[in-house]
Amino acid sequence: MGEDSEAIWDLTARKSRVKMKKAGPSRPVINKKRRVAAEPYVRMGFLVHDVSRMRRTLFDQAVKNLGITRAQWWALANLSREGEGITQSQLAQALDVGKVTIGGLLDRLETAAYIVRKADRTDRRLKRVFITERGYGIMDEMAAIGRQLNSVVMKGISIDQIHLAEEVLHQMRQNLRMELRGPSSEVGALDDGLEDHLDISEGAEL
Repeated sequence: MGEDSEAIWDLTARKSRVKMKKAGPSRPVINKKRRVAAEPYVRMGFLVHDVSRMRRTLFDQAVKNLGITRAQWWALANLSREGEGITQSQLAQALDVGKVTIGGLLDRLETAAYIVRKADRTDRRLKRVFITERGYGIMDEMAAIGRQLNSVVMKGISIDQIHLAEEVLHQMRQNLRMELRGPSSEVGALDDGLEDHLDISEGAEL
């Protein structure tokens, strides 16, 4: 390569470096039209989590003056469906929590006179749990609050949309239970997940 060619090559290279310096570092191309996550299931997960979290917060604020926690209400709701009472282990299974958790929860409910534990008629070793009149009373108050909150949460949503959403969520829950428990797992294997949902994990406010 001659001197003239080398000079031309050097000048061209310098001009190219100047242009690159002015333009700045290269940036990735962004598709501004794309506003939805690549995987729709990811967006669904965020929405389910946010709705659940905000609904719990709204409910907790509304029932704060009643002096009862969401976990206690959930236990009473299950007991209210059982006229003959159920055993402590059966209630634990219904709530998908462990023995220690359900024991502490029932102790607090019994202290507040919302429930009573009685010996089973056929097996004195078993204790059956019954909801009291005081327990039914607090349930009525919380149900009224729940109806008011539901009117806020469901504003602008049709009955058909609600039914469709329920079907989808029921199927999602069933899929999760099958995946977490496995075909041979015992009831209660979801303690951690449902305790987080109900805020009744060990050490949480019961």
